[in-house]
Amino acid sequence: MSTQSITDDVKKRSAWSIAMGTLTAVLGVFLVIYPFATAMITTVLLGWILVLVGIAQFVFALHTHTVGNFFLKVLLGILYAVAGIALAFLPIEGVIVLTGVLGTLLLIQAGMLTVTAFQMKPLDGWGWFLADAIASLLLGILIFVKWPNSSMWAIGTLVGVAVLVGGISRTMIAAKIRSGAGQLGRYIGGPA
Repeated sequence: MSTQSITDDVKKRSAWSIAMGTLTAVLGVFLVIYPFATAMITTVLLGWILVLVGIAQFVFALHTHTVGNFFLKVLLGILYAVAGIALAFLPIEGVIVLTGVLGTLLLIQAGMLTVTAFQMKPLDGWGWFLADAIASLLLGILIFVKWPNSSMWAIGTLVGVAVLVGGISRTMIAAKIRSGAGQLGRYIGGPA
């Protein structure tokens, strides 16, 4: 594979990444504008997904060859189904619980993005991962400071902001990669 075809491939893929990052940012704006609807829909959908996962666990249990695994899968199926039914039919209470889970996940994401940022530090664009980590950390802290009172707006607003920042950071990283591929193409004498 020639260097020119590699740089063309990188530029093509980075264009898709820029488009997906932009689409992600637009989705984030939509989530911020409609936070309550986002929270309720997310809760109900997650509930029905958990019910389906519970049913799948029962099916998997029927195909298990050992008694211990059978009962473990049946127990997991019951837990998934009960949690799913609770979320689907008690969405307001589910939003409160999911808000706490979201805060925890944002704090974990902040830690992972910080590690990734410092692993990439010599490369251009590493600061966008750090910016994403800082945003996730601040959002996670904000959830826990106001929880549970902020549950009605927190999921939609905070997830929307996290998705928006993630979309922007992915777009900027892809743009840096595209720019680097163009510079490489010019360096080796090919068209940019």
